[in-house]
Amino acid sequence: MASTMLGACLRQSVTPAALRSYLAEFISTFLFIFASVGSSMSSRKLMPDASSSPSALVAIAVANAFALSSTVYISANISGGHVNPAVTFGMAVCGRISVLTAMFYWVAQLLASTMACLLLRVATAGQAIPNHAIAEEMTGFGGAVVESVITFALVYTVYAAGDPRRGSFGVIGPVAIGLVVGANVLAAGPFTGGSMNPVCSFGSALISGNFKNQGVYWVGPLIGAAIAGLVYDNVMFPPQLPSDSSHGVVEVVVGYN
Repeated sequence: MASTMLGACLRQSVTPAALRSYLAEFISTFLFIFASVGSSMSSRKLMPDASSSPSALVAIAVANAFALSSTVYISANISGGHVNPAVTFGMAVCGRISVLTAMFYWVAQLLASTMACLLLRVATAGQAIPNHAIAEEMTGFGGAVVESVITFALVYTVYAAGDPRRGSFGVIGPVAIGLVVGANVLAAGPFTGGSMNPVCSFGSALISGNFKNQGVYWVGPLIGAAIAGLVYDNVMFPPQLPSDSSHGVVEVVVGYN
């Protein structure tokens, strides 16, 4: 029985539609990381003291908001527009996608982030790839808490933006997702860099060779994403139970795609 179920999951994970979704995640994640990390590099080039400049923080937040809105929009109808392993994890925890599909999404996202950071490194003639880092006065635990909270906000917005019970959002859904990311970068940038995206932190760390506090940018976002999904699906919109009323049984199916 177990082998039969595993075989069925594998077959579903290599269909043409599934392969297109992995490619869509790769392209969207690549474009987002290129813009996100590239905006940090541009800020440092234009402003040597970018790490303490409010103008640089605003520029990076705006770039992240615009880039994520666009990349979610272009892949939403193909892969769901996750562009983030934390979003994928939250979807898997709540049963929106299978664990195997989530693993393939993670591979696509990790490869995309690594290639985007590598391309930036090569194209800029070896310019330093900026890493996310926690403030000197903070602990790793504090950094993980901050990342967990801001990722909760992101994933909760993703759930709301893709919920058909809230009506048709069209382009407004991706815009809302981008806006919450921009706001979170403004709020948490000086403390943790406002990552919310493990592969964004991983790709820059891998290419730069600096993995300091890398666990903060995985543990925090994954916990925040899981809590957001569970709260949205089980508290705000709990599953509908069969009704014996005259109206019959009502089924509510929620999907991000």
